[in-house]
Amino acid sequence: MNKVKALIPTGLGFNCEYESAKAFELAHAKADIVDLRDIISGEVNLFDYHILMIIGGFSFGDDLGSGKAIANLLRFKKIKGKRFIDLIKEFVLEQKKVVFGVCNGFQVLIKLGILPAFDKNYEEQNCTLTLNNSGRYEDRWIKLKFNSKSPCIATKGLEFMNVPVRHGEGKFIAENRDVLNRVMDNNHFFAQYIDPETNLATMKYPLNPNGAVNSVAGICDETGRVIGMMPHPEANLLFETHPHWTRLKRKLKDQGKEIPKFGEGLKIFKNIVKYCEENCI
Repeated sequence: MNKVKALIPTGLGFNCEYESAKAFELAHAKADIVDLRDIISGEVNLFDYHILMIIGGFSFGDDLGSGKAIANLLRFKKIKGKRFIDLIKEFVLEQKKVVFGVCNGFQVLIKLGILPAFDKNYEEQNCTLTLNNSGRYEDRWIKLKFNSKSPCIATKGLEFMNVPVRHGEGKFIAENRDVLNRVMDNNHFFAQYIDPETNLATMKYPLNPNGAVNSVAGICDETGRVIGMMPHPEANLLFETHPHWTRLKRKLKDQGKEIPKFGEGLKIFKNIVKYCEENCI
């Protein structure tokens, strides 16, 4: 039986490869961790895979801004004579495969212009992810609400999720009001930071950990197959991963409910794999 295959580039400062690979394996896909330079050299063929996941970490130490150095590397390097952006367009638009960026990976996609990709323009940067309002690195758990109107294939059927953020530059902003309106009105956003008490989008710190405009935590292109988010779903794969798992366990027991084996973040990977099983194999 053919399996969905995920390609996970690493090296040059990326450091979430093992959690990301485990997430896809738990979702019943095959995950290959490879050095990014082997993709650039053409030794590893992107088109042998159904999913490209650009993971979190600190590429080039974030010394030129989070994700910027990797974005420039990919922008100007050619892979067997073709630009990386042209390969991504073929991967997504022609082969209907999936690109998923988390944290530093999201920053790379934004700074390449691959997101939000209005009118399938994957080359024009009109949004960015910049320094947190707190002025410091944020490592905390937050609650997300998903936009049911978004075309994002990763969040179909999902409403809320608890996941951690780990970033110093996660504040989503748009180039101008027109760009922001287009992100919001056309449902390019698929996730927002919310107040867990009201389940409403919030600008309140630390519930919104970076001050992202309109509480935006994740956006996608119009196909829903290029996906980027700041929080780390691969960091919530098991029930015991949640920092409050012991009290959650007691609460579920008191309610007579079953204790789940897996964490909420796995649902995103299962959705991506399910999409590929139904559309890419």
